[in-house]
Amino acid sequence: MHYAFMKSDDAKEFSLRLRTALQDANVRPSPTIVAHIFNQKYWGKSITSHTARTWLVGTSIPMQDKLIVLSEWLKVSPQELRFGIDKSSAAMLAVREGDDLSNHLNLQDREMLRRYLELPQQHKNIIREMIDAFATVVSVKRKKDLK
Repeated sequence: MHYAFMKSDDAKEFSLRLRTALQDANVRPSPTIVAHIFNQKYWGKSITSHTARTWLVGTSIPMQDKLIVLSEWLKVSPQELRFGIDKSSAAMLAVREGDDLSNHLNLQDREMLRRYLELPQQHKNIIREMIDAFATVVSVKRKKDLK
C-alpha cells in the first residue's frame, strides 16, 4: 500500500500543503508529473499516477517513507508537510532548525522573517531569488579576494 487513508479533514489539509509545496518548487500539481518525479527520487516500489492523485485531491496521505522523500524533494520538513505549521511561530522554528541562527538574529531580523512569512508565495520566491543572487555575488567576490 502506498498511502494511508485518514480522516478526510487531515487528508484535505495535507493536500493543500502538498499543492503549496509543489507550487513553491515550481512543479505543476499534476498526478502524472508528481508520480514521475517522485519515482525518480524514491528507492522503493514506484507509485502510480492514481496514488499521486489521491494525495493531491485529499483522499489519502502518504506513508512516512514517502512523506520523507516528498519533503526532501520539495524542501519542506516532513512535520510541516504532514501536519502544517503555526505561522506565528514559523520564523522561530526555521531559526531553531537552521545553523543555530537564533544567536545571530536581532529584533529587526526576527521582525523581517515574521513579515516575510506573511507574504504571498510569489513574493517570497522573488525575495529568495534576490538573496541567492546576492549570495552568489558575495561568494564570487570572496573567492577573488582569496587569490
